[in-house]
Amino acid sequence: MRASRGRSDQNAAMVPDAVLTNALLGGGLPAKAERQLQLASRNYHRDGIAEGHLRQAQAIAPEHAAVLIGLYRFYFYKGRLADALDIARLCLAKAARDSNFPGDWRLVTAADAEFGSYDKMLPRFYLFTLKGYAYLQMRLGNIEEGRAAAAKLLELDPSDKIGAQLLLDIIQRRELDDHE
Repeated sequence: MRASRGRSDQNAAMVPDAVLTNALLGGGLPAKAERQLQLASRNYHRDGIAEGHLRQAQAIAPEHAAVLIGLYRFYFYKGRLADALDIARLCLAKAARDSNFPGDWRLVTAADAEFGSYDKMLPRFYLFTLKGYAYLQMRLGNIEEGRAAAAKLLELDPSDKIGAQLLLDIIQRRELDDHE
């Protein structure tokens, strides 16, 4: 079990990791929201209809990770990177709240969680979300923000299990190409 770090809005509530992991993996998703996600999947090729179902799922379960991930993937694979970035920000905020991390990713430290452990679902979700955020920032031309987020990933997980160094290498190669 984890205790919140003194945040008064949570009244030092104790939440079992298993409960949070279950919710992260789709547990606790209302049936109506799950149905909307299924309909979005079936209508993926019909952008407006699929997005409508995703937004209905979000209206039903706005904070549920399965809904946010569905929206993120839809926008990402449709090439709507600015929209995907907006959802990545929502995912980062959710992951921070669920993990009792500071709201600003720049303030999260390696001591806040076992980021290098594959068994710790919430810290991994946070890392993957931050990686998506970094990547999208880079793709949208916000290179310094992307670099800072990728560097934070390496700070949180020096063993680089999720490949943050690759993002930094891409930035470095791009800068070298620009100078040639």
